[in-house]
Amino acid sequence: MAANTRDIRRRIKSVKNTAQITKAMQMVAASKMRKAQMAALASRPYAQELSRLLLPFTSFEFDEDGGGHPLLQKRKGGRDLVILISTDKGLCGALNTNLMREVGQFDPETTEFVCVGKKGLQFLARAKRTVLAEFQFKDSFSFFDAQVAAKFCLERFLGGHVNRITVLYSHYVNTLVQEPCKSVVVPVQSLEVGAVELGRSNSESDTAVKAEVPEYILEPNQADFLDSLLPHFVFYKIFHMILEGRASEHSARMVAMKNASDNAKQIIKDLTLEYNKIRQASITTEILEIATAQMILS
Repeated sequence: MAANTRDIRRRIKSVKNTAQITKAMQMVAASKMRKAQMAALASRPYAQELSRLLLPFTSFEFDEDGGGHPLLQKRKGGRDLVILISTDKGLCGALNTNLMREVGQFDPETTEFVCVGKKGLQFLARAKRTVLAEFQFKDSFSFFDAQVAAKFCLERFLGGHVNRITVLYSHYVNTLVQEPCKSVVVPVQSLEVGAVELGRSNSESDTAVKAEVPEYILEPNQADFLDSLLPHFVFYKIFHMILEGRASEHSARMVAMKNASDNAKQIIKDLTLEYNKIRQASITTEILEIATAQMILS
């Protein structure tokens, strides 16, 4: 009995130490999650204004050849470039696992990858996929940091090495729900950034759109205007998706650590109950032995 109680006490102590660690990680993830949420939400008003500015010049060109601009032209066939936005660390539930399942939709012979996050790089290395580059960002990364990765990908497209740029990321719905998403950012097919619908819907007619959007006088011309603003829109779209991925990461980690802490408390409760039962049985046995010995002696 003594050996069993010692083992149980040792297990209770070990689980308590683990619970302290998971509780601390939960608090850290909750703090980072709040900051990531605020950053993702704060970026949406700017995205709406940027879309409103671009709408008069792109809304009638999505379904055609792009009006001659390379970022609006749709190319058939060719190679794909996929930006995989994963996490740098684990302990965030099934977030990365659900995201990596989407990688299987791309042909390994015609797909190149750019990784944002160590977990995606490790998965692609095991899957023997072609990885062109890997970028790591701190929690306090800026738009200009994300622009470095976006420029690298855009240069591959403009150079004719790839015909499409697709982003795989975790879309933040709420604290408990994060969905793996796939979005084509180049060629520009819609003015949608994250969960915010920034372009016109397919049901709107060209007449209605023309009546809603203002008329601009451009200097020097529309081509130079799009050359300047369309790349910025692509950079911002990728930046917003990285923000969504960070918010999803910290939310998933907070929930995972909370579940781990709750499970640890339940294990401690069960072990304590088992320990008390063993002690009670040991005490009862000793009392019976004493009573039996007393009866024999009397």
